[in-house]
Amino acid sequence: MKLMGISDEASNTIDGQIQAMRELGWNSIEMRGVEVPGFPKGNFHDIPDAAFDIAIEKLQASGIQIYCFGSSVMNWSKKVTNPFENTLAEVGRIIPRMQRLGTPFVRIMSYKPDDGADRIPAEVFRRVSVVTKMFLDAGIQPLHENCMNHGGMSWRHAVELLEKCPGLKWLFDPANPVFNADRSKPTPWLKQDPWEFWTQVRDQVAHIHIKDAIWNPARQNADYTWPGEGDGRLMDILKDAFARGYDAGFSIEPHMIAVFHDVSDKAGNDDSLRANFVEYGRRLQKLVVHSTASP
Repeated sequence: MKLMGISDEASNTIDGQIQAMRELGWNSIEMRGVEVPGFPKGNFHDIPDAAFDIAIEKLQASGIQIYCFGSSVMNWSKKVTNPFENTLAEVGRIIPRMQRLGTPFVRIMSYKPDDGADRIPAEVFRRVSVVTKMFLDAGIQPLHENCMNHGGMSWRHAVELLEKCPGLKWLFDPANPVFNADRSKPTPWLKQDPWEFWTQVRDQVAHIHIKDAIWNPARQNADYTWPGEGDGRLMDILKDAFARGYDAGFSIEPHMIAVFHDVSDKAGNDDSLRANFVEYGRRLQKLVVHSTASP
């Protein structure tokens, strides 16, 4: 079992990210967005080579390993109608960087669905299959996250994606079902059930995000909470995962100070981000102890 966090949830800067991991005593990280001195913030696979080299030097000097790449491949900001060459170019940038680092996992998605969509287009299956094979051929395991994408429309869509894309594994986020509609059922769509989603995909889960939330009808949005205090069934999922022998990664994604995909959100300053991240990590550690304790 490895505990870690998504880099830009701890800080915008590489130095702040490293400081947060050190405060928690963690030696693994899931890299996503990062700001390196002299360069603007960008995804870890998009920053210039010089910035990438600086980040790697700092991480290696601190003894922190990159367990997973939080890529933007086919994510919620992209549509399947966009040129596939753009996706392939992203993958082409990621693979050599991951191979250089020996990073085993990469997070991918399956494009943003149309508002009224209830099925996965054949082109999504084709593209995800091609990307999955590219990573597998390079010795890298792709992980699909249930988020605002075609594979995240319900657990049934997730299972269908896994069945039609050989070699793909799952990255489970227990908070995302709290605010995502279950598009496998008749309209008006109700929200998904995190526990139901988990039980249907858990055999294919190789990485877990730790995030929790409560749906706020007045705001028509999620309110993010400390782990175990929302409706994500996090404690039940942790206990079940450990009981089933899960020993892979847990990566915290608090979303309490800044939400990565909310363009209207103003990122908190680094001190606030880091303090929240560290407290979130300490609470996760307590939940892990509680979840693994003998009954």
